[in-house]
Amino acid sequence: MHGGLALECLLVFVKICGITNEADALIAVAMGADAVGFIFAAGSSRQIAPARAGDIAKRLPPDILTVGVFRNHAPSKVVEIVNRQGLGAAQLHGDESPEDTLYVQERVPRTMKVFVAGSDKLLSARKWGTDPILIDAPKAGDTSALVPGEPYDYALARKAPAGMHVVLAGGLHPGNVADAILRSRAWGVDVASGVESEPGKKDPKLVAAFVKNAKSVVLPDCEEPASGPYDWESEADL
Repeated sequence: MHGGLALECLLVFVKICGITNEADALIAVAMGADAVGFIFAAGSSRQIAPARAGDIAKRLPPDILTVGVFRNHAPSKVVEIVNRQGLGAAQLHGDESPEDTLYVQERVPRTMKVFVAGSDKLLSARKWGTDPILIDAPKAGDTSALVPGEPYDYALARKAPAGMHVVLAGGLHPGNVADAILRSRAWGVDVASGVESEPGKKDPKLVAAFVKNAKSVVLPDCEEPASGPYDWESEADL
């Protein structure tokens, strides 16, 4: 759990995002990731066609959570893509309202909403009704704006409402992920550029190191890491 409550002694949930090809998806799975993300947001260097993402998702083990990442898409379009392509979750990475988020949440298997670290919206994240939530980097001097891929004060994630499952994103890489988890007390982590050799191309060694370092973290409430992989299906709302 998050926000000052006792944390469950589970291995940290790891999502490798920005998957653009089948080989990288299989690398993420082989290295121990719990989830992979496909970016549908226009303008991203990691944007992938929904049909291509669906083809890749079908080739992955059923226990891997496949996530479609959307930014200010029409809610009906989000629902259509997730369900048509057989994805396991929708990640809403824009300015979606609580009402739009609820529309999606009621029609797809799982939903995750992104919030800017340190923002006022983060303090009232329960209004959006998703758990887990994802926390990403704020723009310098403007906590209402996202700057994906940039490092920041990860302790800001601890301002999320108590009891919510937080997935930390923004500027993570193998060298800082363990410290970021300890500072934020995050339930999970999300990485894209921090494990790449170039935009859209994952580096197997970096993926392996990231997963290993994330899952080796021992949180203060725990005496030792869990012995098995994270079972996301055990969470009713994930």
